[in-house]
Amino acid sequence: MTAARRDNLGPALVFLMLIVSGGAASWFLAAPALSSAVGHGYDIPRMVVYYSTLPRLATALLVGAALALSGALFQQVLRNPLADPTTLGVSAGANLALVVVSLFIPGLLGAGRDVVALLGSAAAAVIVVGFGARRGFSPYSLVLSGLVLSLWCGGLSAILTYLNQRYLASLFIWGSGSLAQQSWAIPLSLTWKIGAVAVVSALLIRPLSLLDLGESSSVALGVRLARLRVVVVACAVALAAFVTSAVGVIGFIGLVAPTLARLSGARRPVQLIVWSPLIGAGLLFLADSVLQLTTGSLGNFLPTGAVTAIFGSPLLLALLPRLKIRHRIQQAIPLRRPRPWGVKLPLVTAILGVLVLLVISLFAGRSPGGGWALLSGEFLDDILAIRSPKIFAALASGAMLAVAGAILQRLTGNEMASPEVLGISAGATFGVAIALFAVAPGFSGQFAFAVGGAVSVLAVILLSSRSSTFAPERVLLAGIALSAMVDAVVGVLSSTGDPRAVLLMRWMSGSTYLVDGTTAAAEVVIGAVLITAALSARRWLDILPLGPAPSAAVGMPLAMSRLALFGLAGLMTAAATLTVGPLSFVGLMGPHLAREAGLKRAMPQMVGAALIGGGLMVAADFVGRTIAAPYQIPAGLVSALIGAPFLMFLMGRAR
Repeated sequence: MTAARRDNLGPALVFLMLIVSGGAASWFLAAPALSSAVGHGYDIPRMVVYYSTLPRLATALLVGAALALSGALFQQVLRNPLADPTTLGVSAGANLALVVVSLFIPGLLGAGRDVVALLGSAAAAVIVVGFGARRGFSPYSLVLSGLVLSLWCGGLSAILTYLNQRYLASLFIWGSGSLAQQSWAIPLSLTWKIGAVAVVSALLIRPLSLLDLGESSSVALGVRLARLRVVVVACAVALAAFVTSAVGVIGFIGLVAPTLARLSGARRPVQLIVWSPLIGAGLLFLADSVLQLTTGSLGNFLPTGAVTAIFGSPLLLALLPRLKIRHRIQQAIPLRRPRPWGVKLPLVTAILGVLVLLVISLFAGRSPGGGWALLSGEFLDDILAIRSPKIFAALASGAMLAVAGAILQRLTGNEMASPEVLGISAGATFGVAIALFAVAPGFSGQFAFAVGGAVSVLAVILLSSRSSTFAPERVLLAGIALSAMVDAVVGVLSSTGDPRAVLLMRWMSGSTYLVDGTTAAAEVVIGAVLITAALSARRWLDILPLGPAPSAAVGMPLAMSRLALFGLAGLMTAAATLTVGPLSFVGLMGPHLAREAGLKRAMPQMVGAALIGGGLMVAADFVGRTIAAPYQIPAGLVSALIGAPFLMFLMGRAR
């Protein structure tokens, strides 16, 4: 047996196992209706099989093949084993474009749904690949920027869906990737679109094969790298856009299928591009058949894409060690004492700024006629009693997130770490979702569940990054992978149509609308206690960034100090997330702005970050309350719209 045949044998066996298993599951689905005797009039069970079950299975085959081919093309041209439409944000870009157009310009969908999805995917691809090109197509920068963009697009899509509650269940089911069909229209439409792109991809196999020789050798053999990258990325983006336009976001098939092809023996580019679509088709075919078989009629409402994301994220965590990235050690923080005015001036300015924001937020607003007005008169006390709890809860939550972000950035040695990016906020979201759907407790119960979720995610991140000695890049990617999985679970819960999904979406949007005096007082007290505890650990946070050896040399208990600080960050994140939601990005902006103001050491940086973070959330709450009065835009949404582009800007500046 030749080497080529041996390489093809493993992928062929994997494909056959998937197809046979999926075929057996689908037979159990369709057999009862097909074997029943034909009665008079309409035979409804057979009609369901012919016009719903079979088109759905065909769609699963086509979608799985398209996403796997897209992932294989991305991985081959970008030389990145973790690249796929999910990790690069391409599918999320298409989904956001379709949600925006569906809600605000529905007439465009009639003109061309695929065009809208293509524009969204293309915009996401341009952003992510543009960052990658500036940094030599580093696998780390590509995946991190793509996952952050995907996180922001997914969060914004969810919030827009919440703001249009009459479409809540249907938009969530579709946006999370639903393969449910009512005719053969979608599979027939996908067939010729995917086929056309597959033909172009087949013509690109030879130049893609030459990339294995290295860039200089492939250029010497006549390969035009820039043109090849543009064409291949365009094909991969088109495949992802066609799928998202038809069925929503199906997560991680483009990552799993090429990985299975490689592990089973497909090593050459031609084998990878041929076998990946076949394995992807069989994989999604099996997953959807099993989903329908195990959930019965509920399978029509559970989004297949969310289910694949739940199982795909652990695979991403398992594959992180294969991503070759360099661990960049943070430069030692200078221990020389700064000049007094160099610390005092930024802190005094921040204090004055927060006080001004508090006064404006408390006493300024929109009048019933739409104009601006200062609060006064006989209703002063009544309005302040309603407004002040929201403002002080936002202040405390923003301060806690910013201090948590400062702790995480100093511990991981990476200025792009934050509770939102590391997935700790997503863990708190998962805890609250369990609380709402399983127990439905009050504030104290929700806080306990949020802490449990945040600490659990943090523990998984630390365990998965332990083998890499907590390399910052691995910690960030592990956190974002867990965020994707937790968001998928929340999406499944939200797509069930349960009325509690509306409460969950309101909470995820970061709205302070329902905050009362008791909740605000609890947030302020918790924030004061936890921030005081963080400030008391300032010596640890000054020494730990120097590295393990210097820290141990001065008597630092490394394991205990790191665990305590990570746990403290998780507690602050859980408490703050209860008020401002999981996507505020204040935990990123606060510490970075404090550092830019010259606050380098732990104590002044945390104090400055707390003031800046609290001020940002107060400002976001004020803008959300007044910009579209009498309607209120959630404070978490306002800050997230600014925070994610801010993170992308930081990534562009980073060396």
